[in-house]
Amino acid sequence: MYIERIEQLEKGRRRLVFETGERLVLYKGEIRSYDLSEGQDIPETLYQELLCDVLGKRATKRAMHLLEKQDRTEYQLREKLRQNEYPKEAVEQAIAYVKSYHYIDDLRYACSYVRYQKEKKSNRRLQQDLQKKGVAKEFIEQALLEEGNEDETDAIQRLLEKKGYTPEMPREQANKIYQFLLRRGYKSSDILYVMRSEYLT
Repeated sequence: MYIERIEQLEKGRRRLVFETGERLVLYKGEIRSYDLSEGQDIPETLYQELLCDVLGKRATKRAMHLLEKQDRTEYQLREKLRQNEYPKEAVEQAIAYVKSYHYIDDLRYACSYVRYQKEKKSNRRLQQDLQKKGVAKEFIEQALLEEGNEDETDAIQRLLEKKGYTPEMPREQANKIYQFLLRRGYKSSDILYVMRSEYLT
């Protein structure tokens, strides 16, 4: 593996760029310790050591730190590590480690998300949100089945009451509440049904 160049980064880090296009970000002390320099051809065994023993372990620590701050989906954690410039192999090593201890569990994440957000959002909106977070379709469906809104008219009613809606309210004000519910992903027909029904009288 031929080191084409070494680029200087912030916080004492250096980016090793190989002729193959591979990139490894190491600390200045690690480069010194492994006696690495531009124009050097390093053996594959050393490259693998840097990849797994140095960066794989660091990516795992980083993943644990990120999960301590907040729960994340596998996709979100993968993206965060990728943004931190960890190579694919190091990211996979970190993901495999945290998955083995169930520190990430997309089904658990989806169920928790639906449970705490269903009072404010429709099933359709919850589904869209979880899709954006990279949760698999089958996990989303299971979470909505277990934790979702069985009757969305009840959820709409609660939100209308929370907003202080009454059928006698000025049209402009009622329209703002209607738009608010649309943004939450509720169907127009369901919103209008509840707004016009005896639920709120």
